Formats: sequence, C-alpha cells, structure tokens
Amino acid sequence: MNKLVPFQTVVEYVEALSTEDQDLLLELIQKRRVEKRRQEIANNAAQTLEAIKTAKAKRGSIADLRADLLSQE
Repeated sequence: MNKLVPFQTVVEYVEALSTEDQDLLLELIQKRRVEKRRQEIANNAAQTLEAIKTAKAKRGSIADLRADLLSQE
C-alpha cells in the first residue's frame, strides 16, 4: 500500500538526518531521477521507432514537415 506522506513531514525527516546522510540522500535522488529520465527517453524512442515501422509517423527534414503542413491547409 502506497501511503502519501505530507511534504513538510518529509522535509522535517530529511533535516533530522546527519549532513552526510542528507548528502547521500540527495545523490541517490539525483541518480534515480536521471535513470527515470533515461528510461522515459528510451521508451519514447521505442514508440517513435514503432510508429515509423507501422507508418503512423514519417521521417523527414524540416522542409518535408513544412511541405506536409502546407499541403493540409
């Protein structure tokens, strides 16, 4: 069960940690955020490749995009 903890409570818990533990926690959070973002980028890339493969998306230059947009008007 995922119970939400009020933000202020989390801040108070972190402030109660030693300076070294606070630094370690910050480093851990940063690394996890970077890894989460990498996973999001990988998922987006996989979806894009699948869209190209199934012809739901096109590949091209800015000029190609502009031409497609102008032809839809």
